[in-house]
Amino acid sequence: MIANSLGTPSAPSDASGMDAVAVAARREDIVYFDGRYLMKSEVSVSPEDRGFLLGDGIYEVAAAYDGRFVALDRHMDRLRASLREARIDDSVADPLESVFTGLLERNGFAESGKTMVYLQVTRGVAPRTHAFPKGKVRPTVYAYAAPFPDMGDLAAGVGAITRADLRWSRCDIKSISLMANVLANQEAKESGAFEAILIRNTVALEGTHTSLFGVIGGEVRTAPLSPLILPGITREIVVRLCRSNDIELREEAMTETELRRADELFLTGTITEVVPIVRLDGEPVGKAKPGPVTLRLASLYSAAIRTVAAE
Repeated sequence: MIANSLGTPSAPSDASGMDAVAVAARREDIVYFDGRYLMKSEVSVSPEDRGFLLGDGIYEVAAAYDGRFVALDRHMDRLRASLREARIDDSVADPLESVFTGLLERNGFAESGKTMVYLQVTRGVAPRTHAFPKGKVRPTVYAYAAPFPDMGDLAAGVGAITRADLRWSRCDIKSISLMANVLANQEAKESGAFEAILIRNTVALEGTHTSLFGVIGGEVRTAPLSPLILPGITREIVVRLCRSNDIELREEAMTETELRRADELFLTGTITEVVPIVRLDGEPVGKAKPGPVTLRLASLYSAAIRTVAAE
């Protein structure tokens, strides 16, 4: 069950024009824009695109290991859910699953390594108004593939800071409007930390781009799904790993007090995977090193990913 939910084999995409595109890919990144694969330098975004003017759009990010995506079906489900909640026609997503694999193939990432694909859909091009365009507007779709960014040795543990959660109240929509996340994450970087943990009404919810877990008295804790957190795909996998490996789990958010007293803290994310937090606001978490539960879940997650890559 875990392997099936994690792995989505790379399906062959439409290979027409692939050779010419592949030659170009050796010189420049190939991206997907409004129904076409083309070189990044050929992309032209209208200044009236509502994503550009209003941040009116949604996005999705999926990870591939040796050419095989992790839980691509769940990423596509979340993409469609975000489109529906944003009231953008979700039929735009129908042909997009093949775009994920198509970008790997066209950029030489289909065989090996860790790769991410970023895909964004905006409401489209129309004169700027806060309300939806009056006429029918075609959504704008853009996607690209790239190797995982170099984030250093995360397995050794990272530092985090706490910040008030200044985001809106529909964090379950994967919106491209990320100003509050950007500002909090920048404060973390300026503090020498990796992530900022967002606290709303004394409750610790998640990071700016990660899900948050804690371990208190041997029990794993994480905030339940709600409009106040993103339904993280890696979070979902880790929750499932806890349940299938007899690791005690409670989906209940930690208070700020519990957060600061937790024996272990860790983050999860599509690109970050499972990351121990060893310092919070400059103070040690537990023994200031990755804890046993975190290490076990990191190992279980890595094993699941290796299974996907070997299929």
